[in-house]
Formats: sequence, C-alpha cells, structure tokens
Amino acid sequence: MSQAKLTLALSKGRIFEETLPLLRAAGIEVLEDPEKSRKLILPTNRADVQVVLVRASDVPTYVQYGGADLGVCGKDTLIEHEAEWGGAGSVGLYQPLDLKIAKCRMSVAVRADFDYANAVRQGARLKVATKYVAIAREFFASKGVHVDLIKLYGSMELAPLTGMADAIVDLVSTGNTLKANHLVEVEPIMEISSRLVVNPAALKVKRELIRPILDAFAQATA
Repeated sequence: MSQAKLTLALSKGRIFEETLPLLRAAGIEVLEDPEKSRKLILPTNRADVQVVLVRASDVPTYVQYGGADLGVCGKDTLIEHEAEWGGAGSVGLYQPLDLKIAKCRMSVAVRADFDYANAVRQGARLKVATKYVAIAREFFASKGVHVDLIKLYGSMELAPLTGMADAIVDLVSTGNTLKANHLVEVEPIMEISSRLVVNPAALKVKRELIRPILDAFAQATA
C-alpha cells in the first residue's frame, strides 16, 4: 500500500517566501525554488509532503475540492471565495490559524484631487473598481454609500486615472504604488494577513500527518 502523501497549496511570491520559515519549524524544507523551477509540484525533504503552486485566488478551491490537503491564503482571498459560494458554511474549510504573515490592509483610494469625504457626505453614487467585489459591497453597504462596482483583475490604479472609476478598493502594503500614480488612501477597510486552511476530510484521514504541522505552525506564530 502506498504511503499517504500530504499536499500543501501555496501561491508564488510573498506568501510562499513567508511560509518557508513556518515549514522549517515543522521540519519541512522545500527543495526547489519556484522562481527558478518550471515545476508546479515541488518536492520537500519529506517523501510524504509536497507543495503545489497555484494562483493565490485558487488556493481555497484546491483545498475545498481535495486537490490539496491544506493551503495558505490571504484573508481577502478567503472572504471572496466564501462569498462566491454563499458563505463560510457552504465552503466548509477548516481555518485553524491566522499565520500573521503577508500582512497588509484593504483600503479605499482615490485620485489626489477627488474629494471623497464630500462625495460620501452628499450621498453621491460612486463608481468603484476592485478585484474584491464582496468586501467592497459589504463595506459600502454598511456605510450606506451607493456604489456601482466594476470588477477588475489588475492595474487597479488605472481606473481612477482614466476616469473609469471614482475610487478603488485594493490591498495596500507600503502605499508606494498609490503615491506613484497620484492616488491617496482615504479609508481603511480591514487588516489582512494569511490564514492556514485545511480540508476537513483530510484532517480526519491524514490526522497523524497534519496535526504535527498545525502544532508547529501554531507555536511558530504564537
């Protein structure tokens, strides 16, 4: 009988880099650099653990459907994924840990010459461009602000510059990209960090493999 294998879904970039020390704390070393390798499945120093590289927005889907047993993704990605599926209950992902990595914030930003506060005060209907439609809808609804949401997948900063939108809702880390494009952050929505998500069925079937990793991650982020 072949040995059970644990599959961890990660996205390239900041989340991958900041997850590596947590994996090391669990005694797991990824053996190839995703930036140099063309492989989408990376081996580790353990024969029973492998890493699959997927798009950040696909991590919850892989874990939900069992393409991976566990994964790491941003709180923003999780909220959007759950909204798409009709709520956290419908998705059924176990979320045991906030890993406190890849920290940033979700914010509203506008062109430097746009009077956002006045537009909100006057009850103007705002055009808002964002990749994070569920988060934006919930935020503006809670404030009683009427918005038309425009879904974009990238280069959010262009929308206000071309007159397509009054504002954007996007992730902000240093704020340098906003500054370079003459945009200003006008309202923070929420703090974002990355979470560990686990497939509930995998947690039952592969408990002996998953539990030590959860414990090591919990200790490393305490």
